Amino acid sequence: MEKYLNEAIIGNRNLLATLTHKGELQRLYFPDRSMRQFINFSHVGVKVNDSNLIYLHDDINNTYKQYYDLNTNILNTEITNEYFKLKILQTDFVPIKENVLVRRYTFINENNIDLNVKLLIHQGILSSDNNFVSCKLIDNGMTQYAHDFMVSTFSKEKETLSHQIHGSYNTISSGEIWDKDYIGMSNDSSISYNLEIIKPGEKKQIDICILPENQPKKMADLETEIERIRRVDFHKEYLKTKSYWRKYIKSHDGLKLKEPKNSYEEKITDIYYRSILLFPLLTNIETGGIIASAEIDENFQKCGRYAYTWPRDAVFITKAMDILEMKQEVDKFYKVFCKQTQSKLGMWEQRFFSDTKLAPCWGYQVDETASVVYGVYSHYKYIKDFKFLKETLPMCEKAVDFLKRYVKDIFENTNKYHVSYDLWEMCEGIHLYSLASIYSAFDAMLEIYNILGKNVSDFENNRLKDEKIEKSKVELEKLQVKIKKYINDNMYDEEKKSYVRNTEDKRMDMSIIGSVVPFKLFTPKEKKIQNTIERINLSLRTYTGGFQRFEDDHYMNRKSLANM
Repeated sequence: MEKYLNEAIIGNRNLLATLTHKGELQRLYFPDRSMRQFINFSHVGVKVNDSNLIYLHDDINNTYKQYYDLNTNILNTEITNEYFKLKILQTDFVPIKENVLVRRYTFINENNIDLNVKLLIHQGILSSDNNFVSCKLIDNGMTQYAHDFMVSTFSKEKETLSHQIHGSYNTISSGEIWDKDYIGMSNDSSISYNLEIIKPGEKKQIDICILPENQPKKMADLETEIERIRRVDFHKEYLKTKSYWRKYIKSHDGLKLKEPKNSYEEKITDIYYRSILLFPLLTNIETGGIIASAEIDENFQKCGRYAYTWPRDAVFITKAMDILEMKQEVDKFYKVFCKQTQSKLGMWEQRFFSDTKLAPCWGYQVDETASVVYGVYSHYKYIKDFKFLKETLPMCEKAVDFLKRYVKDIFENTNKYHVSYDLWEMCEGIHLYSLASIYSAFDAMLEIYNILGKNVSDFENNRLKDEKIEKSKVELEKLQVKIKKYINDNMYDEEKKSYVRNTEDKRMDMSIIGSVVPFKLFTPKEKKIQNTIERINLSLRTYTGGFQRFEDDHYMNRKSLANM
């Protein structure tokens, strides 16, 4: 299963699907972006006249063009088989209020002869030894199911021509499938549909629905649900989906970009609108949890997987969401997700499922905790909502109390707390980026105290609370001075004339820039910072114009100019 990068992402608030640039369905998540992924593979092909199976996503005679409907999450993939002069427009979309993936296939015969076309679907479902998959035929399709989930694949109107529950791998390439059984135990099965003769210039269309169920239904209930979906007018749903996403862009156009005047500006505008359309697909509507990315590497071949919510990563995504006026989504992240995932110690662990459950971790990262406090104040600066600060104050105070203890442990070398990983989750130690994030969290807490102290009546006439806050403010300011001194004493290399990433090695690291932007421990004009930036450019810049994360970084086979 080497899936790697997603080249297209579609969905609604509950269902997320990813596809390749050739229209191959890679992943299907429901109802949570970081939990149940159903699809091992989903291969669609056609048998034309007497040919063998022609895979839509992989044939030497196919050409491809892919694009979204303008300003929507509706994806079109044009597949033209040059040998048969058969053009197939594959339109994939998820209706806003129906948790079903609709795959509409429009076949156009651009040949001067009749084409007899059959559509075949060969689909494998992810399973384990303790949760084996079976398949059962249903009207117009098949249901692949295990103990706690099921995936139904069916046509809206057309009956299946044939099916094969067992052994599809052995026969599918011929374009001919057959099985006597209507039910059986198999991770992968196949179905076919007969589109019959398509005459020159003629069009034919078929809608295929893929319906995931995270909780298995009784067969009678499933059949009722499928029958209901088959009665849905998907043309109307297509129009509603298009309208919804275009309205979504208008309501979140925070930058109000001007009409593009050239191809470069058009590209920038397209990236901007695509970003607006992406964020709701990454966000858990119930908790506000935001995954770092749709998954790319289930087998850990290149990375440790990405479809989780790192508090730090989500904080920086919320900064973009603030620009796009997604206040409610950001509020929910801090007021629901962060509150529910904070430990009794006041810290946040490395990463979580987007429903707030703890995800697989391999160590501690102190900047996860510091970033949340920084993010709360950053969000406030956009919304100017005193109530938001008041509601998140106890959470921030708890986090800052932990961070105070953490930095004191460093200064006093008492080793009470687990050593922190760096930003890249590879190196344990005391890191410049981590300390800078704590410095910024303290700064944010000072600002929050100043704002609430002036504007919230709860603090007035509360002498004990006021004294506690004043004492904390003095302590935070002293700790900030100590942090800066510690960094200058232990993380500036006089020989290189630059800052280094931690106390253990002197390698250059892009994360050092975090001490300037966004954490403002240093200013860009400081001589030591300018020297450091110059050294970063010399040692980390790649031949493509990008940057490595740090010296000798071999992630995804990157090469720096220094190594060329």
